[in-house]
Amino acid sequence: MPGWEQAAVSWLLDQCPADYRAYAAWRRHPAALAWVATRHLEAQLEAMRGAWRDVRPELGPALPPGTIGDVLESLAREGLRLRANHRAAGLLLEALRLRAPIA
Repeated sequence: MPGWEQAAVSWLLDQCPADYRAYAAWRRHPAALAWVATRHLEAQLEAMRGAWRDVRPELGPALPPGTIGDVLESLAREGLRLRANHRAAGLLLEALRLRAPIA
């Protein structure tokens, strides 16, 4: 595997649950890993959007006064991180698809 692909696999595995490291197929087939990582990040991003939408009514009453702002800020930052990583994983998927051998 060329150097950039090895680095890509390592980064992609960092974006997924730790258990994904147990599957040798992800290391052997980086495009498959990029595909599943993109889907995983997409799901995380959707969960973060739901948390942003629901935090006030569902958690707000249980938090000390003045806390909801900190929670919303953390959710927003995490959402931005997830969006950036989702985009990066998508670009890696595109690059890996272009490098895939033609059958």
